[in-house]
Amino acid sequence: MSRNQPTIADVARVAGVSRATASRAINNGPGASEPLRERVRAAVAELGYQPDETARALATGRQRAVDVIAVSYGSSAGWLGTHPYFSRVLAGMMPVLEGVNAQLRLHAVGQENAAEEIEEIAANATLGAVLADITPALATRFHRRSRRVVSMVPTATAVPAVQADNIGGADAAVSRLHELGCRRIAAIHGPDLNPCAIDRRAGYLQAVQRLGLPDLSADGGFLREGGYRAAQQLLAQHPDIDAMFVACDLMAAGAIQAITAGGRRVPDEVSVIGFDDSIAAVCANPPLTTMRLPVEEMAAAATRLLLAGTPATGHRQRFPVELVVRASTRK
Repeated sequence: MSRNQPTIADVARVAGVSRATASRAINNGPGASEPLRERVRAAVAELGYQPDETARALATGRQRAVDVIAVSYGSSAGWLGTHPYFSRVLAGMMPVLEGVNAQLRLHAVGQENAAEEIEEIAANATLGAVLADITPALATRFHRRSRRVVSMVPTATAVPAVQADNIGGADAAVSRLHELGCRRIAAIHGPDLNPCAIDRRAGYLQAVQRLGLPDLSADGGFLREGGYRAAQQLLAQHPDIDAMFVACDLMAAGAIQAITAGGRRVPDEVSVIGFDDSIAAVCANPPLTTMRLPVEEMAAAATRLLLAGTPATGHRQRFPVELVVRASTRK
């Protein structure tokens, strides 16, 4: 360690505790009261101390690892393996971890026991965790237990994050449909608790209010079947719909199936724009115009932050969302 870098002894001195107590507090070990832990955390922040994770792993017998945490929002069995977002997260992380002595561990967390599972993962974290899609409250819970964490979705102020412009992307999608002459623009939204879904809903509402259009919305749960059912519902309630903004490509693929099954043509009668630019967009029929979410780039950035040390509290790195035009919208 460089002579200029603070050591655990420096942390103990500034906090006014023994070196053993400082070590227990930093490693979430037993035997340190919460006031002592707060003093040690304050000393760590003041000094900019960064633990040697290799040494920590050797001392505890734990393998160095980057954890990836995904929470189910009431999805059906097999949700993690069937949603293209999570495979893109892993695809972005794996090249960064090549040649690094570290594992990649994926955790599929159920919503019912999420708080307890988050606590356990945080207690056993080494290099840290990438939060793929968890709520601000759960992200805050993790951050209180372990500062080595980066969220990939909108989150609490203190939690470090790499974020895409979901609100701006949704607004841009609706604006594009309006530019194409569409005036009855419906939306299919994601789960109420999902941070990205919340922002994309807000972007849609922002756009329709600015453009003087009605809010024609349904929920699809970020699932293909949900997109199918929501599109059926919207078309039954509002037969004059001429466009749909769908908050993820998987739902948009289901929406296109429902539109065509009902005897209407995409894009001649109903234009559709999705969100993500995942494999579902390319495989849809017709191929889907979508807002590209740079998932791989965001996941790589989050991983590099963790490998570099403890991310600064409140760190933000923002990524733009871009329109990718395909055959599901009018020319």
